[in-house]
Amino acid sequence: MNYNSNISRPSLSSYVTGLLAAGRLIFFRDEAQAAIGIGRGAFLDAAEKLQKRGQLLNPRQGFYVIVSPQNLNFGSPPPASFIDDLMRHEKRPYYVGLLKAAELHGAAHQAVMEFQVVTDKQRQAVQAGRSKIAFYFRKDISAVASGIEERKTDTGKMKISSVELTLLDLLRYPQASGGLDNVMTIFEDLGPQVEAGKISVLSGAFERSVIQRAGYLLDHSGFAQPAEELHAFLERGAHPQWTELDPSLASDSDLAPKIIVRDKRWHVLVRRMPERDE
Repeated sequence: MNYNSNISRPSLSSYVTGLLAAGRLIFFRDEAQAAIGIGRGAFLDAAEKLQKRGQLLNPRQGFYVIVSPQNLNFGSPPPASFIDDLMRHEKRPYYVGLLKAAELHGAAHQAVMEFQVVTDKQRQAVQAGRSKIAFYFRKDISAVASGIEERKTDTGKMKISSVELTLLDLLRYPQASGGLDNVMTIFEDLGPQVEAGKISVLSGAFERSVIQRAGYLLDHSGFAQPAEELHAFLERGAHPQWTELDPSLASDSDLAPKIIVRDKRWHVLVRRMPERDE
């Protein structure tokens, strides 16, 4: 769609106002320059003025996000409104995942500080007003394609991880998950939505230690059917090695708590029983 046809743009400010009136929150430097009829230097000067006023964000080179009057206090529109455009601009596959996806799927008590995105290249975080967009790396995103869903947003769409992919990712990226108690709480909240067949399909895209921990937590939370699917997956491969339920507790051998449970079904070592966050 040509957003600029039959519209005269005497300034970047009026160009941005016109895009907002048309319901569009993002634009690209090249299209703006062409529409206004100015060179790169003049465009950058004008864009910098709008950025200083808090009316414009430039999260990546050549990509701009418009801050509407109702979002001025937040310094940015919600990342959900432009993440799909941003990742298409970067030509990278992605999905919104981890704690943010858990929140979107209805996990209780998820006041998420980061807007968490998984993509196939290491990327610097983006500060968008009060929001921080944090990127987590997965080389083979195509391997979890069955766990990526499309969700409508106020301005279009975005890709998010399914419940099943979200739970597995929370164990794969512990630094993003808020601790094992938080993960346990999310397993309990989202467990009723887990489809055994879907989590089974995703199993092969994860480290066996992740599957062991996920199976243990599903069992511990009372979700026997998806747990059984994960156990069947493990049984088809090599005999599982013992793995820590919470590796962070065993990072320093001198300070590590004693093992209180050796779960033979999952080959999981438990040094502290996880508890639900309230």
